[in-house]
Amino acid sequence: MFSYRYDAHLVPDLLANLDPIVDGWVAYDDRAADGIFSDEPQRRRALIAAACDAGAAWVLAMDPDERLENAVAGRIGQLTGGSRRNAWGFRLREMYTPASYRVDGVWGLKMQHRLFRAYHPDRYRSPVLHGAWFPEDAGFNLRDSGLNLYHLKMIEPKRRSARRDLYNHLDPDRRMQPIGYDYLADESGAVLEAVPAGREYFPVHSDDGGLWMADLSVNEQG
Repeated sequence: MFSYRYDAHLVPDLLANLDPIVDGWVAYDDRAADGIFSDEPQRRRALIAAACDAGAAWVLAMDPDERLENAVAGRIGQLTGGSRRNAWGFRLREMYTPASYRVDGVWGLKMQHRLFRAYHPDRYRSPVLHGAWFPEDAGFNLRDSGLNLYHLKMIEPKRRSARRDLYNHLDPDRRMQPIGYDYLADESGAVLEAVPAGREYFPVHSDDGGLWMADLSVNEQG
């Protein structure tokens, strides 16, 4: 399940990536939203409700600018065949080129728990930004799948700066993330690691150089 707005053009490749992994998908079309960033908890609650209505036992939460490594297709049965109390995490790899990701400092420690059993949407609670896809009292055991989730947004340098500026605008007091957001565009000490052989993702990404998010400079001029 996923929502899309500024990144709608990335959806076909996301679906190609997910095709060997999932039995079906639900999406939230956010293109008619007002403002630069719509209500994320509302979108997520709607997606969880749609997944439940579709009869999903497990859900996999994604964004259009993300790709799972190909090996997930061969492991998905094992991951979902065990305890339904598990919420499986993927190692978030912030791509700096289509074939390499950043690993220094906090960059090498990011984890996203995106695969979990479906639950009633009324139970969903989350902060406005950066929340998990399920409440803390859902009773899930947080597990590490050892598999990679590749985030393509950071490939283009101007998107790193735009992402920093967007989150500084949305969370100027850093209430949602104490570390702040300036680090997103700070390339000092950057260490990149190539995607290892056998851990590639499909389809191969060719970057269009677009922004894939709200352009604050345009909004400020308007």
